[in-house]
Amino acid sequence: MKRTSKSNPVVTRPVPQRTCVACRRVKTKRELVRLVRTRQGYIEIDTTGKKEGRGAYICPDIMCWEKALKGQQLERTLKSTLSPENREELVRNSQELIKGVD
Repeated sequence: MKRTSKSNPVVTRPVPQRTCVACRRVKTKRELVRLVRTRQGYIEIDTTGKKEGRGAYICPDIMCWEKALKGQQLERTLKSTLSPENREELVRNSQELIKGVD
């Protein structure tokens, strides 16, 4: 009796996609920068993508960062308010992050 092995079909996993809160473009999760609201209500950049808390995604583009931090999109998405100090820190960190992407 001859046994034949069935070849396992190649399973492709779906690529996670997220939407930029500023420009509303859908991109892969890896192409966007994640911001997270911590339990204390502080909003910070999550470079690992694994921090605990409510997350939002922004394109690594200066125009998207300016729009998200100037308007209310980021606060609405994260269901939190940005303090002036927190906003300044995000602007400062985003400039360093965007320089690394260019």
